Amino acid sequence: MSMTFPGESAEYRAARDRLLEQETDLRRAIEAVAAARRVLPPGGAVAEDYVFQEAGPDGAPADVTLSGLFAPGKDTLVIYSFMFPRAPSEDAPCPSCTQFLDSFDGVVEHAAQRVNVAVVAKAPLARILAHARDRGWRRLRLLSSAGNAYNGDYFGETADGSQQLPMLNVFRRDGDAVRHFWGSELLYEPPDPGQDPRHAETIDPLWNLFDYTPEGRGEDWYPALSYS
Repeated sequence: MSMTFPGESAEYRAARDRLLEQETDLRRAIEAVAAARRVLPPGGAVAEDYVFQEAGPDGAPADVTLSGLFAPGKDTLVIYSFMFPRAPSEDAPCPSCTQFLDSFDGVVEHAAQRVNVAVVAKAPLARILAHARDRGWRRLRLLSSAGNAYNGDYFGETADGSQQLPMLNVFRRDGDAVRHFWGSELLYEPPDPGQDPRHAETIDPLWNLFDYTPEGRGEDWYPALSYS
């Protein structure tokens, strides 16, 4: 199909058609990577049934295990590690993680029809829930990992535990066992010169939206908790 938008030049159309070929190749590459991911061999069994804290039905803190995050009939669990606190020197949530979770709160309603989804942070549960109220989050299953080693074991923090990291992990229930299926290890791969690190950002609407604009992602702008 040949498309021509109103007022465009022949130069623009030729360049756009070349770009379309690249976009088509990218679509094929994305699907090939996704297909390769789907047929990964079984990952390592989770040796510890981590105990997290979440808000119970009455709002009071309640314990929940990793295996308890699997609902009947849904054998996949997606966990996003939220950088809260963002840095050792500050008791504050990460603005970039927050903007992602602002949108992810809406996605979860749909994703939960097929898979289990949770968000884990190292901060105490009360701090996490207070931030969620401030942001208006209503659907995210929010967990505190302050009392367990999940973040360290699954690379949601640095080896010395001083820095939290935005890791995305996927787990699969396999009979009586829970196995790790995939993690966003690209977080730990050095980016090419001039690039921001890109790992789980393929599911982040903000940065993907910027990629469609003339300005792109830019080099000096990051999300903030408030723009007032």
